Amino acid sequence: MSKASPEKEIDKPLGLDAGRRDAGWTTSPRSRASRIALALAGLCLLGAAGFIAFSDDPFRTPQQVVVSTPDPMPEAEQAAADDGAAGYPDRSEATGPSIINVRPPAGDEGGNVVIIRDPSSLGQNPRTAHLPDRALIEDTELGPLPVRAADGRRAFDVYARPWSGTRGARVAIVIGGLGVSQTGTQEAIDKLPPEVTLAFASGGNSLDRWMQAARREGHEIVMQVPLEPFDYPSVDPGRNTLTVDADPVENRDRLHWALSRITNYTGVMNYMGGRFVTSEAAMNPLFGELAKRGLMYLDDGSSVRSIAPDTARRQGVPFAAVDIAIDAERDRGAILGKLDEAERTARAKGFAVATGSAFAVTVDAVATWVEEAKRRGIEIVPVSAIADDPERG
Repeated sequence: MSKASPEKEIDKPLGLDAGRRDAGWTTSPRSRASRIALALAGLCLLGAAGFIAFSDDPFRTPQQVVVSTPDPMPEAEQAAADDGAAGYPDRSEATGPSIINVRPPAGDEGGNVVIIRDPSSLGQNPRTAHLPDRALIEDTELGPLPVRAADGRRAFDVYARPWSGTRGARVAIVIGGLGVSQTGTQEAIDKLPPEVTLAFASGGNSLDRWMQAARREGHEIVMQVPLEPFDYPSVDPGRNTLTVDADPVENRDRLHWALSRITNYTGVMNYMGGRFVTSEAAMNPLFGELAKRGLMYLDDGSSVRSIAPDTARRQGVPFAAVDIAIDAERDRGAILGKLDEAERTARAKGFAVATGSAFAVTVDAVATWVEEAKRRGIEIVPVSAIADDPERG
């Protein structure tokens, strides 16, 4: 029997030797799994290489970013705060309020922390805006007086109502005399949009209660301080008027009485004062106290001889001045005309400050005009947004 002829090299299967072919070799499941695992490992290596190639610093631990937005207040804590606010006493009945200090959430310790703040959100949480910040209070026999906090914060900053911060035409409207008429005060708080600033008369009644109501509704508030007018005392601004001839210590005590009547205001506004605001000897001590206590001064614009702008700048006091009084004539049409004038002023120079009193006709006219002005692109802002603040440059 003849021998089989040897297999030629050309006839061998590609990639296999004769021994494997003759043995009936095939790919086993274990071999296929190994090949898949190797392929996946290769893809992972390629991905890691790409991350390293395109990252600025791939092995650095990223910074932790904390956004300073207020946490919701627990229901039990909110109930306690509301109960405390409801029982907030008048200054005539106690030397100081029961104060709840609301602290912001603490940052995470360890690692780098970046605090991001939206300038338009600075100030108090609206849910607790009727409660004073304990760090801004000096307890005295008269009651609580505003004071700069140890960290430099001022009532002017903390109690300010937020606004957009944009450069459009802005109008600040200040309605004064709150606390004098209970009905008028209630209507002003209920009807006026929250963007309108409210000014409380230091000689008014139930001021703590009205302050809380106003702050709950979102209003920024200022305190009206009686200053000596011409023809005083025939023309009398009211109790504890600061006068030109009084001793500086006596004027300081009268100012402290006015400031202790409520809390949570951004500054003071003169009530009358035609003679007082022209006297450097009288104004310097007043502005020294305002600077010490972190308060703004709002000039009612009634005296062209007022030295308030220069005094405020020299002593580092935030300052704003009224451009237009809207209700010298208590007529709805006349009031609306004055508000239109404030709008024209704002479009010309960027802002305007208008002031009026808490008369029913004024409140109704302002409430109507504000909504119309917003549709015309006018932003209604708190008076603190208009103030020239030397500390901010």
